[in-house]
Amino acid sequence: SGAHTIGFARCTSFRNRIYNDANIDPAFANSTRQSCPQSGGDNNLSPLDVQTPRAFDNAYYQNLVAQRGLLHSDQELFNNGSADSIVQSYVSNSALFRSDFVAAMVRMGNISPLTGTNGEIRRVCSRVN
Repeated sequence: SGAHTIGFARCTSFRNRIYNDANIDPAFANSTRQSCPQSGGDNNLSPLDVQTPRAFDNAYYQNLVAQRGLLHSDQELFNNGSADSIVQSYVSNSALFRSDFVAAMVRMGNISPLTGTNGEIRRVCSRVN
């Protein structure tokens, strides 16, 4: 989820959250609704990190603490669960976030794809080939 410090999401990915979730900052929900109406505007984009959408930093985690996570799945990282302490540590220590992110990317880069009868590389991520 730390990669969500940069980037944008389509309205269809977060519409339900900004209109129906209880664990969302009301001002954030209202401002986001301006670009994502209840119907239509499916391809409208909003930044995953409203503070610094084009910077790799820990503001994404600060947003979660303030209940300003754009995606429901992101906000679940800080919702009275086991990940709350990790989110808090990244808020207070941006160097820790960066080093953990680097380590995770290296680990992911070392994963070999399953091929042949063991797996497949999908042409479209959301569909089986």
